[in-house]
Amino acid sequence: MQNSVSNPIQREEVNNHVHSTYSFSPYSPAAITEHAVAAGLKTVGLMDHDAIAGAPEFLAAARTNGIAATVGCEIRVNLSGTPLEGRRVNNPDEPNIIYIAFHAIPANQFDKLETFLEPIRTARQKRMRAETETLHQLLQQRNGPSLDFDQDILPRSQAAVGGTLTERHILFALAEKLIEQHGTGQPLVDYLHDTLQLSLSAKAVEQLSDPENPHLTYDLLGVLKSELVPHFFIPSSTEECPSAQQAVDFATSIHAIPAYAYLGDIQESPTGDKRAQTFEDSFLDELIQTLTAIGFQAITYMPPRNTPQQLARLSSLCQENGLMEISGVDINSSRQSFNCPILQEPAYHHLCDAAWALIAHENLALHDAKWALFNPHNPHATEPLKQRINRYASWARQTDPAQLENMKELL
Repeated sequence: MQNSVSNPIQREEVNNHVHSTYSFSPYSPAAITEHAVAAGLKTVGLMDHDAIAGAPEFLAAARTNGIAATVGCEIRVNLSGTPLEGRRVNNPDEPNIIYIAFHAIPANQFDKLETFLEPIRTARQKRMRAETETLHQLLQQRNGPSLDFDQDILPRSQAAVGGTLTERHILFALAEKLIEQHGTGQPLVDYLHDTLQLSLSAKAVEQLSDPENPHLTYDLLGVLKSELVPHFFIPSSTEECPSAQQAVDFATSIHAIPAYAYLGDIQESPTGDKRAQTFEDSFLDELIQTLTAIGFQAITYMPPRNTPQQLARLSSLCQENGLMEISGVDINSSRQSFNCPILQEPAYHHLCDAAWALIAHENLALHDAKWALFNPHNPHATEPLKQRINRYASWARQTDPAQLENMKELL
């Protein structure tokens, strides 16, 4: 067994949080790997809402394109029965419901995960149908276009083959209709402001007024999401959002790493579809205590979204509570960059190590569950978490991305 633990200092970028067309994204699972390679990333991670169906295509394409890859999924859970019940935490749309991620899911657990996710998607699709009808009625009151769930929304998703549906699917369909009916540039801006009665920021006006804007539909979606979701949103059910404890227990049973998705108080959303708002910063210490009591093993966050002060505080709390730190730029729009240059700064090198460790965890747990990073029977379970992460990162970096199954030979 190899005992050396290296932590090479090198310029590298990673991204563990890219959505595909199986949730909402411009990119198919295979296209994610192609764009990641083009961006110069060393590793890339799939992260779909309530779906794992895109994972086989993603992993096969990553192998072909020679990039190390990791698979996760994002779900929402409820905080009922916890000290934070009823609080607004990291979800702009509803209190008591939080976003979490299952990271580094071994491929031999995909079928079990699909069984867990299928009823969640079914409940969500029922809610999306009702939301579409609510939005349709609102649009009729404002002389807007009609929206039909079966004709306009479902065809723009992968719901028939294991994908999920979100409010973004609804609003993307609306955005396409608005552009088709009112064109681009000033006529579109005037219609949004005068007829649909939407409030447009100066940045939004600039983007939507540009007839050559290649991201026009996604920029318009961002405006529609910010302005319209509060008017048609329907709260989620427990069928759609299981308890945090139930989700964490399931994640650990399939040897995935359950992670809370830190949002932090924000002034401006990177995708333009969220208002400035306060979230968990004022009670972050209490939140971390609750998460660790439930059994969360990691915190995932988006470095470009937060200030250095927010990141330093969060990192310190993670270290104090034995939580793994995982980064990811939440990609679901063509305007967003796959790159995250901040990871090249020395203060954030550990996030690159974490990405490689996810890949090692995922592939070694596939070989033998005892090698899951947080398995109490792991031969290195007594090592400090940072040392264990560096060890796993070293193994992953030494392995050809096209032959990750050979990583077990390093044990």
